[in-house]
Amino acid sequence: MKITEIHVYAHDLPVKNGPYVMANAKVWSLDTTLVKLVTDTGLIGWGETCPVGPTYQPHHAKGARAALSEMGPGLIGANPLQPLLLRRQMDRLLNGHRYAKAAIDIAGYDLMGKAYGVRVADLLGGAVTENLPSYYAAGLGDPDDIARIVAEKAAEGYPRLQVKIGGRAVEVDIAVLRKVWEVIRGKGVRLAADGNRGLTTGDALRLSRECLDIPFIMEQPCNTLQEIAAIRGQVHHGIYIDENGEDLATVIRAAGTGLCDGFGMKVTRIGGLHAMGTFRDICEARNMPHTCDDAWGGDIIAAACTHLGATVQPRLLEGVWLAEPYIEGTYDPNGVRIVGGHIKLPEGPGLGVVPEDGIFGEPELSFS
Repeated sequence: MKITEIHVYAHDLPVKNGPYVMANAKVWSLDTTLVKLVTDTGLIGWGETCPVGPTYQPHHAKGARAALSEMGPGLIGANPLQPLLLRRQMDRLLNGHRYAKAAIDIAGYDLMGKAYGVRVADLLGGAVTENLPSYYAAGLGDPDDIARIVAEKAAEGYPRLQVKIGGRAVEVDIAVLRKVWEVIRGKGVRLAADGNRGLTTGDALRLSRECLDIPFIMEQPCNTLQEIAAIRGQVHHGIYIDENGEDLATVIRAAGTGLCDGFGMKVTRIGGLHAMGTFRDICEARNMPHTCDDAWGGDIIAAACTHLGATVQPRLLEGVWLAEPYIEGTYDPNGVRIVGGHIKLPEGPGLGVVPEDGIFGEPELSFS
C-alpha cells in the first residue's frame, strides 16, 4: 500500500459558553487541522491535530499546517502500514514538530485498521476495557462556581475531576480547592489541581502546605522542569508532568530520576499513537499512572485518545480527557461521546470515526 494523495483541512471548533479559561490562555474557539491520506488501494485514513492556541505549548495551528506543507510532498509513495518507517521518513523531512507529524501518524493507524479489518486499539496491543473512565476539567473560576460544576460532574459519574489553578492570587486557588473538597469529600472521586505552568515555586509550596488535608495531584504546577525539581522534595502532594512532557527522552528522564509521580500526556504532543504506545509501556514498566489526552480537537483526536487509553492497564489509567463536552459540532453523528463520565470504545475498523462528506470544505493543502 502506498500513499497517493494527502489533503490538509482547517476547521473551526467553537467553544460552548466560551471562553474556557486556563492560567495562560482564554479559548473561544479551536482551529483544528485534519489530514486525509488516500492510498493506491482506495482506502482513506484520517488524522487530526489541534493546538490550544499559541500559548499553551510551542504549537499553533498555522505551524501545524506549515509543517505538513514541508513534509507532504516527501510522503507521497510512503507505506502507511509501517508506522515506524513512516515516522522516520517524517523525521528525515523535518526536524521536530511532533504535533504536526502526529496527524499523519494517526491517519496511518486509521488506514492500518481499515486494511486489516481491526480496531486501532487492537493494533496498539489490544483493548483491556471497552468503557473507559474520563475526567472533567473545570476552568478557572471563583470558588462557588467551580464547586457547583464539580458537584454536577461528580453526580454525572466522572471518577476523576480536575480544577484549573494558577495565573492569579494563590489565595483564590486555595479557596477553590477547599470549596471543591467540601462537595466531593467521601464520594470516591479523585482530584487533580492543574496549574498549566501558572504557579511560582513559592505559590506551589504554599498551596501544598495549606491544603495538607486535601488529597489531590498537582499537575504541571510550574513552568519548567527545573522549577518542578526545585520543589519536588518539599511539596506534600504528588506531582504530574503535563506540558513539560514534550518527548520520550524527557519522559524517560523524568521517570528515571523520580521527578514526578505520573503524567498528563497528549497524543499529538508526543508525536502520535506510535510514540504514545512507547510512552504507555515506559509508564507500565515504572508503575506510573497517566492520562491519555490531547490538547483539544474533534472526533478524530477523541477516537485516537480512546483507542490508546483502552490498552492501558486500568490501575494506571488516570482517564481520557476529551474536548467533546466543551465544543460545538461533530464530524460523525456516531462519533465519540462521554456518557456517565465514561467513554465507549469506538467500533472499528480503524478509528471507528467516519467524517461526513464535505464537512471540512475544500482542503487548504493537497499533495499527490
